[in-house]
Amino acid sequence: MRFLGIGDYNDLGAMYYGLAQRGHEMRVSVANPSYSDVYGGMLDFTDDWQAELGWLREAGEDGIALFESATQGQTQDTLRRDGFRVVGGSAFGDRLEADRAFGQQVLQGFGLRLAAIHGFTAYAPALDFLQRQGGRYVLKFNGADSPRSRNYIGELDDASDMLALLTTYAAHPATCEPPDFVLMEFVQGVEMGIGAYFNGREFLSPACIDFEHKRFFPGELGELTGEMGTIVSYRGSEKLFAASLAKMAPLLREGGYCGYINLNMIVNEQGLWPLEFTSRFGYPGFAICEALHEEGWERIFQRMLRQDGLQIATRAGYAAGVVLTVPPFPYSHGYEELSKGEPLSFRRGMTATDHAGLYFAEVARRGDYLVTSGHTGYVGVATGTGPTVAGARDAAYALARQVVLPNLRYRTDIGERVERSDLRRLAEWGWLEHAGCDRVGSC
Repeated sequence: MRFLGIGDYNDLGAMYYGLAQRGHEMRVSVANPSYSDVYGGMLDFTDDWQAELGWLREAGEDGIALFESATQGQTQDTLRRDGFRVVGGSAFGDRLEADRAFGQQVLQGFGLRLAAIHGFTAYAPALDFLQRQGGRYVLKFNGADSPRSRNYIGELDDASDMLALLTTYAAHPATCEPPDFVLMEFVQGVEMGIGAYFNGREFLSPACIDFEHKRFFPGELGELTGEMGTIVSYRGSEKLFAASLAKMAPLLREGGYCGYINLNMIVNEQGLWPLEFTSRFGYPGFAICEALHEEGWERIFQRMLRQDGLQIATRAGYAAGVVLTVPPFPYSHGYEELSKGEPLSFRRGMTATDHAGLYFAEVARRGDYLVTSGHTGYVGVATGTGPTVAGARDAAYALARQVVLPNLRYRTDIGERVERSDLRRLAEWGWLEHAGCDRVGSC
C-alpha cells in the first residue's frame, strides 16, 4: 500500500515508521521547518505533498492520505471530492475542536449537560465578567494549535487567581494574540475521554475510554502539557459511548468526517459533562491505543475507507503510556543548547517486543544511534499492557527504565489515580461494572 502523511510536526512518525517497516510505501510531508529532522534517516520525505498526489492516485484503493492535524479539514474535503482516500477529519471536525463554543452548542442539541461557557476575544470584558461573577473557571484558548501551557484551571472560589492571570496576560500579550478564549465553569468529577473511529457513515467498534494525565509533574503539579501519560481500554465503553459520542454520528456523516474523534468530559453523580472534542489522532493516544490492537493500522484504515466492516480487533485489559521528555519540554526555548542531538541508548536484555512498545516522537537516526531531534524535547512514549491498570502501568514503567538518555524525565504516577478512585467512582455512578475493581469486565 501507499501512504502519504501530511502534517506540521510529524506527530504520527511512529505510525509512519511502523507502516514502512511492514513493507508499505510511505512518504511524509512536514510543514514546520523546526520539525523537518524528526525521523530523519528513518522515513522518506517530500517538500510538496501536493506533487505526490499522482503517485498516490496510481495506487488506487491502496493509496491513502493521512492528515495529522485539525487545521486542514477543508483540504481533506476537497481531496475526497476529487476521489482520493483520506483519513483524518473534515472541515466540520476542525470547527468542533477549534471553536469550543460551537462544539458545546452542538452537544447541547443532544440534551447533554453542559458547564456554562463564556467566550472572549479581549481580556478587559473577561476581567469585568470575573469581577462581577466570581467562581471557579477553566481558561482555554480556542484554536487547534493554541499553546496548552497558557490554559489554566482556576483554584480559588473568588476567581482572584484567574483575575491575576488574565491581568498579567493583558499586560504581556503572547505572540498568538489577539486573544480568543473561553472561561468554562469548573465541574468536579472524574475527567476522562471516549473515542472511536468514524468511517464516513458509522462508528467502528469498540470505542475506547481514556484517562489522561495532563500536568507535567506527579501529583498533578506543574504545567498543563497536553498529556504526560494516559490509561486506555477498549472494554467497558458501551454505556458511556451510547450516552455521548455515539449521538454525533448523523452530524459527522453529514460533515464528511473520516477518522478518529474523541470527546473529553467530566463524569460525576449528576451525569456526563462534555468539555471538548479532539477531531484528529491523539498524541500520544494513537500509540497507546495501538498497544491494544490485534491488527495493523493499514487494515483498520482499509476497513474504514471501504466501509465493509465495523469491528476493530483489540485485546482486553488496559494499556498505559508514559511520555518521555528532555529539557526544556514543554517549552522550546534553549532546546538546541540543552538537549538536541543527544544519543539514546538501551539497557542490555531489550527484546524485540520491548522495542515495539516504544513509540518515538522527536528522534532521528545518525549512524548507529537514535538522537533527539525536533523542537521541544518530546522524545516519545513507553507503553505497557495488562489485565489491570496496575499491570499495564508496571509494564510501561519497566520499559521506560530501559531507555538511557541524558536528563530523561517522565511522571512516575501515571494510572495511580485511575486505579485508586476513578474506576470505582465510575462504577458507583453506573457507568462501569464491578465497583472497586480495575479489571474491566472480569471481577
